[in-house]
Amino acid sequence: MSSEETAQGDVSSHRFGFVTVAGPPNAGKSTLVNRLTGHKVSIVSRRPQTTRHRIMGIRTLPDAQLVFVDTPGLHFNQRRNLNRQINRTATASLAGVDLVLFMIDHRGWNPALVRTLRLVADAGSPVILVINKVDTLKDKPKLLPLIAESRELHPFLEIVPLSALRDDLDDSLLPLLISHLPEGPPGFPAEQVSDRGPGFQAAELVREQTFALLGEELPYDCAVEVTSFDRDDPDRWELDMVIWVEREGQKRIIIGKGGEVLKNIGKRARLAMERQFGVRVRLNLWVKQRQGWGDDLGMLRSLGYTDE
Repeated sequence: MSSEETAQGDVSSHRFGFVTVAGPPNAGKSTLVNRLTGHKVSIVSRRPQTTRHRIMGIRTLPDAQLVFVDTPGLHFNQRRNLNRQINRTATASLAGVDLVLFMIDHRGWNPALVRTLRLVADAGSPVILVINKVDTLKDKPKLLPLIAESRELHPFLEIVPLSALRDDLDDSLLPLLISHLPEGPPGFPAEQVSDRGPGFQAAELVREQTFALLGEELPYDCAVEVTSFDRDDPDRWELDMVIWVEREGQKRIIIGKGGEVLKNIGKRARLAMERQFGVRVRLNLWVKQRQGWGDDLGMLRSLGYTDE
């Protein structure tokens, strides 16, 4: 084998492909992507519709490289521009990939899930069905009728019951995915684990901590914008960020009495950044209110929700 062939990988024995992880909000897509890549590339929370962007997580092995595409859940019956942009992102992530992992949980199918599956089927890629959260199902034989029903709905390549949170996915799901990918050299450097830079990841960590601390009090319509990112010192980063909300009452909730809630969000997000990036971080947070930002295309563009 020539040196050039070695650098590109042995195509005859190496597999490479894109795997889109699709499904309804709160199905566990981001948890699955994080577990399969071995890195935190997507934030997670118990709230549905946490993921808003298409995020790629890359797993490089000696014999394969898999690019997992974490997608937002589809927002049906939503008319705001924010929701339309999220839906465009989700559907665009289905086009031209090598494999789709469609995730549901053991509660089974409903009309919205079937509608989402039809969109996935229309994209034309082969689909593996993942039935997630089976660790919470006491009566495992109840999975059998769900598997039978699923086979009637779509000709899935495989149907895999699992727990994205608890199972050893490297021994179970990962080899199965590799077996369905085409042969080819790796498409990304071995050290790359995501297509998103540290600024995006840092903003997502702030959003994650707002969800974790405020739960149902937190308005879904909040967003986080990085306004300044100083990395001149490689061992110490300084970031300024704004948490945007639509109403003054939402701003008061996030700030909290005496600013205590915002301080807590900042502390937890800063520690998460230091763990993830391996540097000391100084984080400055502000909360600002702007009515109707979720319908403002200019604002959505500046926050990275459009490709324009």
